Amino acid sequence: MMNQFKILIFASMLFLFNCSKDDDSQVISPEPNLQLAKTYGGTKNESAQSIAKTNDGGYVILGYSQSNDGDITDKTNESFDYWVLKFDMTHNLQWSKTYGGTGDDRGHAIIQTQDGGYAILGYSTSNDLDVTDNAGAQDYWISKLDTNGNITWQKSFGYTGSDIGFTLIQTNDSGYFITGVLDVTASGGEGNTRVSGMRHAGGDYWAIKLDASGNREWSKYYGGGFTDTPYDAIQTPDNGYIIVGSSDSNDVDIQNNIGTYDFWVIKISETGTLIWERSYGGTEIDEARGIVDSGDGNYLITGDTRSSDFDVSSNNGAADLWLIKISPSGDLIWEKTFGGSSFDVARSIQKSNDKFIISGSSRSANGDVSSNQGQNDAWVIEVGSSGNLISQKTLGGSEIDFSYDATKLEDNTIIAVGESSSSDGDIEENKGFTDLLIIKMK
Repeated sequence: MMNQFKILIFASMLFLFNCSKDDDSQVISPEPNLQLAKTYGGTKNESAQSIAKTNDGGYVILGYSQSNDGDITDKTNESFDYWVLKFDMTHNLQWSKTYGGTGDDRGHAIIQTQDGGYAILGYSTSNDLDVTDNAGAQDYWISKLDTNGNITWQKSFGYTGSDIGFTLIQTNDSGYFITGVLDVTASGGEGNTRVSGMRHAGGDYWAIKLDASGNREWSKYYGGGFTDTPYDAIQTPDNGYIIVGSSDSNDVDIQNNIGTYDFWVIKISETGTLIWERSYGGTEIDEARGIVDSGDGNYLITGDTRSSDFDVSSNNGAADLWLIKISPSGDLIWEKTFGGSSFDVARSIQKSNDKFIISGSSRSANGDVSSNQGQNDAWVIEVGSSGNLISQKTLGGSEIDFSYDATKLEDNTIIAVGESSSSDGDIEENKGFTDLLIIKMK
């Protein structure tokens, strides 16, 4: 009897110990101190969409610019162009350049490449100046830059419809993997180089594998009869890929749609074969925006949810930031919501050692959101590996302010980027309609 009692006590202690490793009772740290909220732009519209740390301790930002005045010095027209800004480790602007043609060209993703240069992706409607080809409407447009921002090569991919690039990663073989939306209806079913694909309707996830010089090795699309939009991707240890986004389809590649839009996550092989697909969410709108390796062999995916049923255990009101953890085979390990009584969303997630920086926006001033200065504030939160909230901060003015991406530098400074229409509160100046916004806090 005594031995049984000891075993029971030991089992209970073991249970408590295991639970404590995933305990969310960690005390939330004080809000980071705002050191800088600076706007860049001209008299028209600018936005920052992506940030990447650089190997010199600085960072590089990609967005787009409509202006040809103010901080934009190399444009002659007021069409939208990609806009890249390079900063050193002390936050000094080293160079700023725009890229594109006379049409509408908007950048969505930037990375530093293995040779120290950069690669940028988005969409283009141009076929002049920096852009040599356009098949119609929007095409994926990827450019490879050297360390000083000069174009070394550029490629367009698309058909007669709206084909928009969102995600760019450099692969283990020094090539590139890009994803975005393919307008399958407009392409007439083209866009699948591996097998004859079913002609889905609307937009599908479109994945393209390039070699190191930007030449297409293969492309394949995935989805169903409605709207399927991918926003992020990651390469897996087996050289395959996981792509995340949203879908409201329930046919072809999507077998278990839960309701309206779901987080739709697919795993494909190194050559594009669909290995598995999963839908996560509830009966309302759920959209995944970012994925990152969690550091323990699993993956964290973030986005936003309006649901409060099925996979979503709670909702604080309207839309919440939703964070889920999945296994390499797509099993849901846990899920967490963050937000207040209004609309709170995530737009990206980046890893920083054993913590994770999530960038988004908030209209709330309660719950997990400490304050709100206007219609919509930029919102940056930091979570631990178990999804525990470590810190959060909202920034902005009385108008609409967004944060689309954020990273943490080696000195623990958090840099968030997005756009702002404010000229009060945390935002000292507005130069036009919407400005590119850079937030520095620590």
